[in-house]
Amino acid sequence: MNNSLLHYSVGALLYCPANKRSIVDSITDNRFGTKYSLAMCLEDTIRDDCVAEAEHILADSLHHLGQHLQSKDFYLPKIFVRVRNARQIGRLIKAFGESTRLVTGFILPKFSLENADEYIQEMIKINEASTDPVYTMPIYESTSMIDLRNRYEILYTLKDKLNQIEDRVLNIRVGGNDLCHAFGLRRHDDESIHQIRPIANLFSDIITVYGMDYIVSGPVWEYYHSHNWEKGLYHEIADDKLCGFVGKTVIYPSQIAVVNEAYKVSKNDYEDASAILNWDKTSHSLVAGSAGKERMNEYKTHSRWALRTLLMAEYFGIKTY
Repeated sequence: MNNSLLHYSVGALLYCPANKRSIVDSITDNRFGTKYSLAMCLEDTIRDDCVAEAEHILADSLHHLGQHLQSKDFYLPKIFVRVRNARQIGRLIKAFGESTRLVTGFILPKFSLENADEYIQEMIKINEASTDPVYTMPIYESTSMIDLRNRYEILYTLKDKLNQIEDRVLNIRVGGNDLCHAFGLRRHDDESIHQIRPIANLFSDIITVYGMDYIVSGPVWEYYHSHNWEKGLYHEIADDKLCGFVGKTVIYPSQIAVVNEAYKVSKNDYEDASAILNWDKTSHSLVAGSAGKERMNEYKTHSRWALRTLLMAEYFGIKTY
């Protein structure tokens, strides 16, 4: 499901603890801009003994957000809830009530063979009971994938399982920090996670297994106020894009604009992609020089790249420089 604008439009996904009461004012005042998605986290950012309270606060926040929509004009992002386990999803749906319509879907942490079936069955169940689609985004961050002897079997088995709800999976997400933690590693703000070979190799395998059918989103960038954070983020996104990722998890509002700018499509790429997808099929030749005569465009080998490029241009925009 990587050929529709919906799957590209998750974009910059801003993480926020689900018990942050001020999030409603931030959304209604457009403090984060008008091009981002929001993940309300009930997992790692919430203490184990505060989960019930956080669920209540989240339900209350969604209720107030719905009330504001009736009287105020503001950008409503796609809202996802990061849960702790599959059982929590049904409980939250009941707690949200009518406010469930504001929730685009649920994020499934540490998606693995141990919990995939339970998560998938829960998503099937709530979609059967809902008039609107409820989407999901599994996170591939379980350390079980590290073992090379089992990695390929795990990744392909999980993909086969996801086929049951393929039309409800918006993105595949990866947990860079969790996977780095397994090795005791951490990148600095002048380094890209793609330089950490064990992690980069795992990312490459995930893209290989899922990238032809799903949008796979880039890992979180944890720097937001260091001397080099912005330059470093641009650098890592350039690596993300080259490796096949689209979009990125962010943890600070200032990162949103960088992600949106970095994913804008160059004018040359946009023009070439448009030419490829509008190729005259009656032509005797399916190869031609690009508009700027810089490279070769070939319909049969560049059409998937062209579709991907135009979808990114539609959501993120085109560079004017």
